[in-house]
Amino acid sequence: MERTARLKKNTIWALVFQITSIVCGMILLRLILTKYGSEVNGMISSINQFLQIISFLQLGVGAVMQSTLYKPLAEKDNLMISQILASGGKFYRQIAYILLVYVGLLLAVYYVLVPNEFGRSYTMAMIATLSINSFAQYYFGIVNTLLLSADQKIYITYIAQTIAFISNTVACALLISLNTEILMVKLITAIIYLACPIYYRWYVDRNYNIKRNVSYDKEPIPQKWNGVAQHVASVVLDSTDVVVLSMFSNLIYVSIYNVYNLVIYGVKQLFMAMTNGVQALLGELWVRKEIEVLYKTFAWFEWIVHTLTVFIFGCTGILIVPFIQVYTRGVTDANYNQLSFAALLVTANALHCLRTPYHVMIKAAGKYKETQNSFIIASLLNLGLSLILVKPLGLVGVALGSLISITYHTLWSANYNSKYLLKWPMKKFYKQLFVNILTVVLSLGATSQLKMMSITYLDWIVLAIKCAVIVFICIILVNVLFYRRYVVKIISKIIGSVNNFV
Repeated sequence: MERTARLKKNTIWALVFQITSIVCGMILLRLILTKYGSEVNGMISSINQFLQIISFLQLGVGAVMQSTLYKPLAEKDNLMISQILASGGKFYRQIAYILLVYVGLLLAVYYVLVPNEFGRSYTMAMIATLSINSFAQYYFGIVNTLLLSADQKIYITYIAQTIAFISNTVACALLISLNTEILMVKLITAIIYLACPIYYRWYVDRNYNIKRNVSYDKEPIPQKWNGVAQHVASVVLDSTDVVVLSMFSNLIYVSIYNVYNLVIYGVKQLFMAMTNGVQALLGELWVRKEIEVLYKTFAWFEWIVHTLTVFIFGCTGILIVPFIQVYTRGVTDANYNQLSFAALLVTANALHCLRTPYHVMIKAAGKYKETQNSFIIASLLNLGLSLILVKPLGLVGVALGSLISITYHTLWSANYNSKYLLKWPMKKFYKQLFVNILTVVLSLGATSQLKMMSITYLDWIVLAIKCAVIVFICIILVNVLFYRRYVVKIISKIIGSVNNFV
């Protein structure tokens, strides 16, 4: 019961946080586009992506550290927990210093790599401002966040981040309305977000028996560097597009990519919010060797992930271009009507989400060393294809590179889980893919005649409601044919919940 309660609380607050971040992000991006222009937005997006490169050291060790915490948390081994946090804290402080060196190099070379109309001094000031929050997270906050996540209390961080997002949006909107320079706006953002890692440290110190300065003879986080190697490849896989566009295209294309990606990334994070709490649950079941429960949980998890992905990204694929038309109305310094690019980017991110059950199982089992080569291959594939295709195809080229590489890695992850972890038959995976494709084709056909009467938010909302209803009906019809047991179970649970509520 406690597992279920924590999973529900994590899921609810994750959804609240993601919805808040999407809404706030869309508000701020719109304000920046209309007030400062696409070129400024492109520069900010480009710098953030360059800073993101160093984050390969964040989740690389972070994911390994979280996996390592499952067993001592289950056994209430406070000494081992303290040793893991001490090792992780030491590592991340080192990364914070490396980040400072990296930022120094970026200050020296960024303007050469990505020349722009704002000048070297302005660009350097923007880089320094945008790097503040990254440094604070590495130096103060990450190990505490990972502990809360491993202990199935990630909702604590979601609450804090939700408050920070709302506070930041209000402050930035006020500053922009007062014609404040964009550098000052971003500086205020950095200061507001500094409160989060400070709060995490305070909460952990108050609620856990942690000895921060504990010593250890044996490294408490095995596979640390394997985790780093894996995440280096993962960051390259996810972050290649903007870097390639910045260096081999222009900041206008970067801005277009950022606008589309903000919507799709928000949708993807909303999806991930529904599944984030499951990793800790699967990790606990794996450590305790509750294989039968684990098998049943994974079966449900796989079906839910595939079904939600089809619904969420099916609707996104149909609605994103009309939404961008409404969202960028009045912004005339770039062409934001990019249908082919949108279709490829949505499909790539949908496949990224379909990978979730198999990737989560790999992380829950701590199989970093065994799987790192697949990440490296996928990242090199993405980078190579993006470099080859960006010149002749532009935005479509980098999106195509992402699609091909994530397709490879999704298939590989499912196959690894089938062979070495749960022995989950690949025919189950292929059946899910067939159902997914059939549902998408049916949905596209059923919604092909839907149009907006005019370019307004109200018309788009009407279109979105129609689209969601049609796609939902298509999902129900197809899943009744192939997964009747799951559909009946879900409907029974909903009816039971309604009856209990009444």
